[in-house]
Amino acid sequence: MKRNNDVKIAITGGIGSGKSTVGKILRDKGYPVFSCDAVYAELTRDRAFVARLAEVFGGHIVLPDGGLDRAALSREVFGNAEKLKKLNAITHPEIFKRMLAEAEGRGLCFFEVPLLFEGGYQSLFDRVIVVLREREKRIEEVMRRSGLSRDDVCRRIDSQFDYENGDFKGCFVIENNGNIDELSASVNALLKEISP
Repeated sequence: MKRNNDVKIAITGGIGSGKSTVGKILRDKGYPVFSCDAVYAELTRDRAFVARLAEVFGGHIVLPDGGLDRAALSREVFGNAEKLKKLNAITHPEIFKRMLAEAEGRGLCFFEVPLLFEGGYQSLFDRVIVVLREREKRIEEVMRRSGLSRDDVCRRIDSQFDYENGDFKGCFVIENNGNIDELSASVNALLKEISP
């Protein structure tokens, strides 16, 4: 892999797979790790960006302080594929623009990208890490942290890219079915592969 240059590696996987945990392990090792979710959270407080969303989805999604009412926006797009597509067309390019600009000149960087395959964003990155985990463990993890019902979690998993049957040729794959120490060991092994 190239040295002394920027290397951009995406971390992806289904909901509850452990993407963020892999990102935290890398962050703790001193690597720059950028998160789509964190950048989106910043955007929801950016008045100019929220105003752009309001032009498309209506003023009711704006909070009194000019921030985004995420619950109102969720209700607006939930179950409406056309509106969700419009939302993604506005938010995704802005998220990637900000993340990639911030990573510029920082060498080896990692990016947590939940909808990498769904959005076809692989070409923005030099390599891709796919975090895989057994379906049952994913369901338990998401139920534990979100309070959602099993049916709700299964619906979310089923609406995402099919990681159980995906073809990940050319990707780094991390199996996350053990404990945190085993996951850390997998990340260490992968780092040796990336920069031997």
